[in-house]
Amino acid sequence: MDHQPPPFFKRGPAPLALLSFYVALSLALLIADARLQMLEMVRQALSLFTHPLQNLAHLPARLADNASGHFVSVTRLQDENTQLKRARLDNVATLLRTQQLEVENARLRKLLALKERQQANGQTAQILYAARDPYSRRIVIDKGLQDRVLAGQPVIDDAGIVGQVTRVFPFVAEVTLITDKEQTVPVQIVRTGQRSVIFGLGNGQLELRFLPANVDVQEGDVLVTSGLDGVFLPGFPVAKVVRVERDTSYSFARIFCMPLAGVENFSEVMVLDSRPAITLPEQLAKDAAGRELKPSARPGHGKKKRLKKE
Repeated sequence: MDHQPPPFFKRGPAPLALLSFYVALSLALLIADARLQMLEMVRQALSLFTHPLQNLAHLPARLADNASGHFVSVTRLQDENTQLKRARLDNVATLLRTQQLEVENARLRKLLALKERQQANGQTAQILYAARDPYSRRIVIDKGLQDRVLAGQPVIDDAGIVGQVTRVFPFVAEVTLITDKEQTVPVQIVRTGQRSVIFGLGNGQLELRFLPANVDVQEGDVLVTSGLDGVFLPGFPVAKVVRVERDTSYSFARIFCMPLAGVENFSEVMVLDSRPAITLPEQLAKDAAGRELKPSARPGHGKKKRLKKE
């Protein structure tokens, strides 16, 4: 008895041919997207349709958080308010002295004809969720192209550097944390002024690389941004040294650090504006203007010339 299917079901290409075709098509799309970024517009268009679904999926968690907030007792709120007022009074002296130091610093820079420090401006954003990729450290915030967020902008919180915007969609943006393996930040040790580059390890830690084995680095040293990459403004806290391994058989020391910012926590962050790019002619013009101002600022500079003529 013949159990073969009727000829109608044998029409079309063979399953192996279909499988080979789809595998080749997938590889071609992966290579085109990785090298030429050809699917970026398609990805942004799809995000327009998936964004409402994402909000709907996060709606129960938001409702639960809002409901728990409504049941907070009045006594607890009063206690928190009292603690905040006390902390504000404790820090008011430090804040006033910091403002005075900033004014004095600006005045001294003008006297020395030095370049003014750039102001850190930006906008706050809420962290929606963390990316589901187990091999990367990324978060998604609720600001996108409609809020003028661009790829490359730094992201900070109240403790230090969090990461950098790497992908932007119409309503949300993806931020790569400084603990990601692909993320690097030029830093400077506060205690010694040593400059280096810190790398993410992918496990919540950072490593300070390319420093000699006899470098003056101690546990507890604080690292801040050096600003040499043109992305992060100088002076923002990045990490703290937690362990230093020195081996005479290696030329470089292994220095492990922990981020100071809450890179693994869900909270609010601030997306800083991009640093303005200064072209080489503009920088040369500023340096020339500074050199012209310095001789005239020296006391008695003009008197010496008159004495020589007399």
